[in-house]
Amino acid sequence: MKSIIVSRLISITGLVCSITLNCNTAQALPTFARQTGQSCIACHAGGQFPELTPYGRIFKLTGYTMGSRTNPFAAMVVTDVTKAANNMDPNANKIAPLNNQVIFDFASVFVAGKINENLGGFSQFTYSAHNYIDDSGNWQGHVTSDNFDLRFVQRDMDLNKDLITGLTLHNNPGVQDVWNTTPAWGYPYVSTTTGAFGSMPIDVILNNGTLASQVAGLGAYAMYNKTIYIELTEYTTANRGLKFLSGGYRTGDTNNPLTYTQGTSPYLRLTLSHEWNAHNIMFGLFGLNTSIYPLDPNTALPQYNIGVLHYQDRGIDAQYQYLLEPHAFTAQLRATQENIHDDTQQNYLASARLNSYTVKASYVYNATYGMSLSFKSVKGSPDSQAYASDGTYASGLGNSPNSILLTPEIFWMPVQNIRIGLQYNNFKQYLGASSNYDGNQRNASDNNSAFVYAWLAF
Repeated sequence: MKSIIVSRLISITGLVCSITLNCNTAQALPTFARQTGQSCIACHAGGQFPELTPYGRIFKLTGYTMGSRTNPFAAMVVTDVTKAANNMDPNANKIAPLNNQVIFDFASVFVAGKINENLGGFSQFTYSAHNYIDDSGNWQGHVTSDNFDLRFVQRDMDLNKDLITGLTLHNNPGVQDVWNTTPAWGYPYVSTTTGAFGSMPIDVILNNGTLASQVAGLGAYAMYNKTIYIELTEYTTANRGLKFLSGGYRTGDTNNPLTYTQGTSPYLRLTLSHEWNAHNIMFGLFGLNTSIYPLDPNTALPQYNIGVLHYQDRGIDAQYQYLLEPHAFTAQLRATQENIHDDTQQNYLASARLNSYTVKASYVYNATYGMSLSFKSVKGSPDSQAYASDGTYASGLGNSPNSILLTPEIFWMPVQNIRIGLQYNNFKQYLGASSNYDGNQRNASDNNSAFVYAWLAF
């Protein structure tokens, strides 16, 4: 496996380097760098996008309005290869058809930046090359309104205070956040999309993407003296006049269905942060209540008459950074407790609880060489319906969601707008056990994977 991964890393490296050599300096800089006149490391820790520095956080909180209006367009492409330890299910069928193949994974176009002194935004439209396989056995691509964040802001400054207040309209809980502890911009910043390898099989709703590009959130926030931050946002289904926020997801589309929430879903965010010399630190709290209608498994239409699934997430997070060239170090922690109640009893037999933990540390030297290590754990109450054992690779014999994932990564940024990386996803526990978790002698380590990627932004 090592020789295969190395050879494919060389081929990917050659591809992105040839692209870079054909780009001039102006083309290589993303839109925000052009707008502010700053290099990537001003906003991103060690140049590792999307991880933000204090300057980058203020830039986002002030509505992307710092600097002068310029070309608002940018783009990125990702190509990668995933090699799973065991890509066969109990029936000797391939779990991930694209395993061990170099693929063009996805591409995004961004329209972002300053509109006027008080208004700015960020919008991302993503094309996924391998969304699903149609009835003829061919891969079909898919375009979505990926991440969207429009802000109206006011900043009042004098010798004694610095008060930022704003409104945000966005489509993914956490996409509006300025700390990379929340899942929308959290680690891993690039991950495998080949099958389920590299991701937790079960996680809380704030982490698992159920609401991403599905909802419309209108929030109000304030930050005082770069220290105290508070935000309150209400989410609802992004349909009718807000349909542009969930573009690519449609009611009744069995491949990409639209999620429907009951009423509005409140989200609260509080943080306390401090900067001194080359250091900065943050402690935070967050919470979300949401209720979701189940979808009919055959038609993907919302079932309004059988009840809803209620999710209550409560969490704490923290971040520490040391930023002094040529060093950039970031450590992060997030812990979330989720209480689940299923009116329908179609998904859970009884009230359930999930506890999700993530710890991550990264270091970048000279905005060029980097490494990171993350630890993820999900533990929860067993449920014979939610985690039923049906003999597949994704089902646990013990009816348990408990899983542990360790992910080391090394990466190289030959120029500021390119990152080439190697991750290894190492499962210590999968759905309740480290060995024979599915009753068919499949071990947690069978879901391990090596992932090589090349990420180009311009």
